[in-house]
Amino acid sequence: RKWSLLETENQQSTSFLSLLCPLLKVFAASDPSQERNTYLEVATSSLSSLARFPWGSRSIYGNSPDPEIAAEDPQVYPFPKGSVRHREVVRQLGGKEQYPFLVDPSSGVSMYESGDIVKYLFEQYGGSRSPSVGLLERYSYDIFCVCCAVLALRYGSSTLFTGWMPTILRAGRGMTFWEKARKDSPPKMLELFSYENNPYARIVREALCELEIPYILHNVGKGSIRYKLLLQTSGSIEVPYLIDPNTDSQFGNYEKILSYLFMTYATTA
Repeated sequence: RKWSLLETENQQSTSFLSLLCPLLKVFAASDPSQERNTYLEVATSSLSSLARFPWGSRSIYGNSPDPEIAAEDPQVYPFPKGSVRHREVVRQLGGKEQYPFLVDPSSGVSMYESGDIVKYLFEQYGGSRSPSVGLLERYSYDIFCVCCAVLALRYGSSTLFTGWMPTILRAGRGMTFWEKARKDSPPKMLELFSYENNPYARIVREALCELEIPYILHNVGKGSIRYKLLLQTSGSIEVPYLIDPNTDSQFGNYEKILSYLFMTYATTA
């Protein structure tokens, strides 16, 4: 079985961001399906990637207890604010509505808290490697004022300085369920070739979250063994690349993917 992750794109599970969400929505477009400013979209998503550098840009492989399971791609179940499908799922599995929530059927482990999940994944599938330390985390005391440094000690610097940045820079994109989205889940799971820090793939993942569409995530960061699969499927190694078995559709341009998703999975479709 594939391991699963219930998550909300571009949102930290903190009371601070619960207050911030309504403010961010003021600056974001009210309808994510409408035409967007391409330059602004790419610029803010690229800045988000820079803020998270170097996390999520390359793939690593370690000693897995089961190589076949390690090669499995995760199933992602988006959990936006106003969720109509996956809210009850995470409550039943974990006992509370909190995200991200990881389920690993190979080990029987399920857990909350992003820090614990990252640590577990590295221990279980990353061999002897440890989670990397990014530039902003390493030099947070030099870059930010003493006040921010104190907050970093309290809440964790990588979360404070980099985890929230995509949420703020993207003005809340990917946080809230789109009111015109279909309430039923697609019969077959969509597939997305992506890597975490790709600015174009981030925009597509935000849309999938706003539509609450579950999907199989093929991570193809630098060094990924899945490059061959992507090349065979699309004829290119460019991401994002979306496959929808429900309509036998495949797209490799993020703008085409957005247009397709919001047209196909709207209530009026």
